[in-house]
Amino acid sequence: MRVLVAEDQKAVRAGLVLILRSAPDIEVVGEAGDGETAVRMARELRPDLVLMDVQMPVMDGVEATRRVVAEGLADVLVLTTFDLDAYVFGALRAGAAGFLLKNTEARDLIEAVRTVARGEGLIAPAVTRRLIAEFAAPRPGRPARGGAAGPAPDPGVLAPLTRREREVLSCLGEGLSNAEVAVRLDMAEATVKTHVSRVLGKLGLRSRVQAAVLARELGV
Repeated sequence: MRVLVAEDQKAVRAGLVLILRSAPDIEVVGEAGDGETAVRMARELRPDLVLMDVQMPVMDGVEATRRVVAEGLADVLVLTTFDLDAYVFGALRAGAAGFLLKNTEARDLIEAVRTVARGEGLIAPAVTRRLIAEFAAPRPGRPARGGAAGPAPDPGVLAPLTRREREVLSCLGEGLSNAEVAVRLDMAEATVKTHVSRVLGKLGLRSRVQAAVLARELGV
């Protein structure tokens, strides 16, 4: 799989590149020191995945993620210190496929990249489930959904889903991987992937993480 690394701190970026290049199935095709360069390189190189820091100069990682996802250039795996600040929530709304702590062990970083490449955006379950819970349950003094306050989602948005697709959505809300969903619902993993794609398409969502948040907000 072809990966573009976007991180403004040279030492950190070099470390990430070194780790990724140690995996025989991962090729680092480019490095970017700011969000604007990351978007430009994604357009030129068409990587499978962009490993994106959120706090970068010129253009931050949130806007860069939005552009990369909107143009269908690649999946985006966001690097965060997990302060649960507006950057993280913004990246979620922008369509990031997953979130990863900067202090993640080397083997876990490699596995996270592989996981996202398989189409399973809910990497690092402990992190993602906490993120989902925080994002789906705004607290007093913090805007709903990581941005301007607004009404809760209309349960009617789930009308197009079949019973099986609702069951899959419920599993996503728990932060389950495709393999875990397959076991839970007694389905083939390939069938789970198909259902996840249909759920995202019918709900107009960009990522499994967004689907998981919606499931939590609606109590599916």
